[in-house]
Amino acid sequence: MKKPIVGITMGDAAGIGPEITSKALNDEAIYEKCSPFVFGDSAVMRQIIDMCSLNLKVNSVTDIKDCQYQPGIIDVLDYKDIDIDNLKFGVVSRNCGIAAVRYTEEAGKMALDCKIDAMVSAPLNKASMRSAGYSYEGQTEILGELSGSKNYGMILVLDNLRIMMYSTHMSLREACNKVTYEGVLKKIILSAEGLKFFESKNPLIAISALNPHAGEGGLFGREELDLMIPAIEKAKEMGINVVGPISADIVFTKAKNGEYDLVIAMYHDQANIAMKLLGFGSVVTLLAGLPIIRTSTGHGTAFDIAGKNIADGTNLVKAIELAAELGAKRLECI
Repeated sequence: MKKPIVGITMGDAAGIGPEITSKALNDEAIYEKCSPFVFGDSAVMRQIIDMCSLNLKVNSVTDIKDCQYQPGIIDVLDYKDIDIDNLKFGVVSRNCGIAAVRYTEEAGKMALDCKIDAMVSAPLNKASMRSAGYSYEGQTEILGELSGSKNYGMILVLDNLRIMMYSTHMSLREACNKVTYEGVLKKIILSAEGLKFFESKNPLIAISALNPHAGEGGLFGREELDLMIPAIEKAKEMGINVVGPISADIVFTKAKNGEYDLVIAMYHDQANIAMKLLGFGSVVTLLAGLPIIRTSTGHGTAFDIAGKNIADGTNLVKAIELAAELGAKRLECI
């Protein structure tokens, strides 16, 4: 059976992206599940391999038809865009920001053109990206713009627990103000679409409350009564299996126990506190609403430990495994 081709973006060269990519591809089992290669810079990858004393070689290519897809060899689609002599780990760099965005864009284009079956993203650094003149919140927005998608978002995945964030990187005050009837309905529709990845039968979506005790009938806020419940009722009329709002202090425990197939968390930390408490280092993100398969790590560039050979590649391994699993399902349908 043909194995899916999975393109892995190296991420910000000054962060842990190249290190976790090297360590992940040092796992021979990855090559049994997919044919992986890296969008990045060969010089950086060689430097990291030496630093980590890994028994790996780099195959630098300009076209993926020249990839070998063999354990012990990391195929790198080489853009030669990092000044290796001046690369400083853990330091914001305009050059690294430009390169990281480029890898994401190139991988996205190849995924859209069906030249690869799935893409996996090592983390980029938002400060480096901003210093390069980009205003994106992150890679999600880069790929949304590239694909022309209007309704898209991240699903956090940890075993059978799946959480979609209603809002992501903004202040808590902004996140509360962002809650609208239209926004909640749109996110429910997106969640239902995202669950198609998992082939669940009649999946059940739960909406986490914004306020304590789901607003306690309006005593602690009216967002649930005025905005969220009407959106949930409308989604039910559309045939979507959805319940809520359910108090945030219990909804994630119920989801972990299998009562729900996905929870919509109303803001960034509501989702991540639950996920990282249950499985820090094991959370993978999956993009929903795009015409491609894209997964990523559930952590950032970790500038504080970059270049020290202490980063753990396990999270990226899990992201590659999920991308390979979904990519294989797509191949079965072709």
